[in-house]
Amino acid sequence: MTQTLPQSPFGHPTVHAPGRRRRRRLLAALLVVAALATALVVRRLLDDSERDYLSTNGWPTIGQGAYRVGDETRRASGHQDPVPIASVAKVMTAVVVLEHRPLDPGEEGPELKVTSADVADTDRRRGRDESIVPVESGEQLSERDALMALLLPSANNVAIMLARFTSGSVADFVAEMNRTAHRLGMSDTTYTDPSGFDERTVSTAVDQLALAEAAARDETLTEIMQTRRYRLPVGGTVRNTDTLLGRGGFVGMKTGSDDAAGGCFMFRAYRSVDGVNVQVIGVVLGQHGHHLITAGLYAAKQLVDRVAPEPAHP
Repeated sequence: MTQTLPQSPFGHPTVHAPGRRRRRRLLAALLVVAALATALVVRRLLDDSERDYLSTNGWPTIGQGAYRVGDETRRASGHQDPVPIASVAKVMTAVVVLEHRPLDPGEEGPELKVTSADVADTDRRRGRDESIVPVESGEQLSERDALMALLLPSANNVAIMLARFTSGSVADFVAEMNRTAHRLGMSDTTYTDPSGFDERTVSTAVDQLALAEAAARDETLTEIMQTRRYRLPVGGTVRNTDTLLGRGGFVGMKTGSDDAAGGCFMFRAYRSVDGVNVQVIGVVLGQHGHHLITAGLYAAKQLVDRVAPEPAHP
């Protein structure tokens, strides 16, 4: 009896080669295993969560920090010299905006209309690899929308829009940022822009702690900085860069990072101290690691874990 071989698409008999197929499957499996192993190694190398950012006395080994536990006097590391603070500067931007146009929790507030100049500015910033959210000419952003874009994904383009919306010009807004800093006793702080992208915007951890305490007293600002994700009209869903939010008692505030500033984090957490829930507010600046934002986050986490080890809830 003659056996007919199956035809290939090209009209030639197809010859089955079980050994060849097994070798190919084995090679494919080995490639998958190698890819997974490589991914795990890379993830481990880039994971800053288990790195030691603390010296033996609890402060970050590099950069600077300051904190306050409950009603205690502020405590700070040495070397409180003015340094770039990156997007932590946006907290002052939000404070100034809300002083001009206060919002109740949940209130949307007045609307900002996106102009063609705003779109052009966004495109320029995108070209410089700045943090932005997409906008369209004619788009309407409520004040709450704009503050969410400012503080969650840290949109530099929206910082400029809010400055003009609030004070008429960026220069006038920056002048107001500096007046507010002076009023809060932030004597080592200079703001040169509303986003913190300019490395001449400098401060110290002690000064930024004073700002953090002021920001924590604003219910609307607190609510916004506790938001994990938010949907914008054109930009779509944006997410908070603070990945510690909701973990270990952390309830906000603002991250910042760039090459000049390193990793920075203004933070707020609740911990149990001697059986009492207390608030821990603080700032770390100038942290370095494989991922700058993560370096700032975990430097803060390890500092809070040292001064008040047991997480609590507000």
